[in-house]
Amino acid sequence: MQRLLSQLLLVTMSLLPFACNIAAAADTRPNVLFIAVDDMNDWVGCLGGYSGKVHTPNIDRPPKRGMLFENAHCAAPVCNPSRTAVLTGLRPTTSGVYDNGRWWRPALPDVVTLPEQFAKGGYRVEGGGKLYHHTPGFNPPQQWHHYFDQVFDDPWHRAKPGDALPVTKLAYPKGFPLSGLENVRSGKRPPLNPREFDWGPFDKDDLAMGDGQMVAWAKQFLGKRHSKPFFLATGIFRPHLPWYAPRKYFDLYPLDKIALPKVPDDDLADIPSAGRKMARYRGDEWKYVKDQGRWRECVQAYLASISFADALVGDLLNALDKSPHAKNTIVVLWSDHGWHLGEKHHWHKFTLWEEATRVPLIIAAPNVTRAGSRTSQPVSLIDLYPTLVELCDLPPNDRRDGISLAPLLRDAATKSERPAVTSHGRSNHSV
Repeated sequence: MQRLLSQLLLVTMSLLPFACNIAAAADTRPNVLFIAVDDMNDWVGCLGGYSGKVHTPNIDRPPKRGMLFENAHCAAPVCNPSRTAVLTGLRPTTSGVYDNGRWWRPALPDVVTLPEQFAKGGYRVEGGGKLYHHTPGFNPPQQWHHYFDQVFDDPWHRAKPGDALPVTKLAYPKGFPLSGLENVRSGKRPPLNPREFDWGPFDKDDLAMGDGQMVAWAKQFLGKRHSKPFFLATGIFRPHLPWYAPRKYFDLYPLDKIALPKVPDDDLADIPSAGRKMARYRGDEWKYVKDQGRWRECVQAYLASISFADALVGDLLNALDKSPHAKNTIVVLWSDHGWHLGEKHHWHKFTLWEEATRVPLIIAAPNVTRAGSRTSQPVSLIDLYPTLVELCDLPPNDRRDGISLAPLLRDAATKSERPAVTSHGRSNHSV
């Protein structure tokens, strides 16, 4: 009997490494690299929204390995409601979150967010940068196993969450305002928020910028092996105002090569009164930069910020390609909404025209998407939640408004009767 027990013990011990290897390899579900950019309209090479030449070689890379959605739209043309919709899967008309003045968690105390859904499904969930609205209170920390708190290159940003610093102690860059605009210097209106209405080059490299530091953290994460599949969310703040970027990105766009948007004098003549009211909100900011002779410089700064964000996307993609996770990671790239630079006599987001609603959306899913595929089917950013739930075999969540794009990812010829709906405030919608 003792000899038999010894033999059984030896057999059991010899099988332990095999059993451990099976356990380690059991969860082969894909990882997710979830890349958000801020205020980026369709002025990227693969969408062709800018009439001149734009330098976005890295954002143009994912469509070569996955699917480009040429007709993707946000759920709301404002940061907080758009990001709340993406990360809860609920339209503003369901959540009641229409603007930046309402915290979403008190409105949706029981909702399971996208990172929470991944955590419930056994994923390692980490994030950094701007994913929810970036002011304190919008990103409940219990959603994440770890979150990288980025310091944004933005005078609105406080020293740490919860601080209420006087204007004189905000972290303005040296020489503020770099634009030289007197209203910004003195805090007068227009613009509506003078202290963030600035632009100009920084003599810093990418890693010295707030966005660069977040990307450096994400690259370290990608370079490590992980015991569980992961959901890594990275929120790049640019091209959000103020348009600060390293000087080399401004140098890509000489002022004499800038193509200004075509804005007819009578562009609002055939618009109903409600639409004209929407256009005139922040329209005085466009008139102000025009009257100051600075419209062309503004367009240059916005393009420079797009190219800076593009370079950071490239850093993330390069890190993924060099990592152990390169062949088993879904890449999702999206922007929360677009931006007007004078079209419809408007400046900023906050409209229901395509300048504010149409956004870059690219999904590259190994063994699902065909390289170089694209679709003109209308889709909404609220579709990201159910799409990733299906692709990653997560527990189902029926409390959502979007539909899975997985059938479209598998076959670009798939037709859908579902429109993309954008809401701006109560009872204002575009389809």
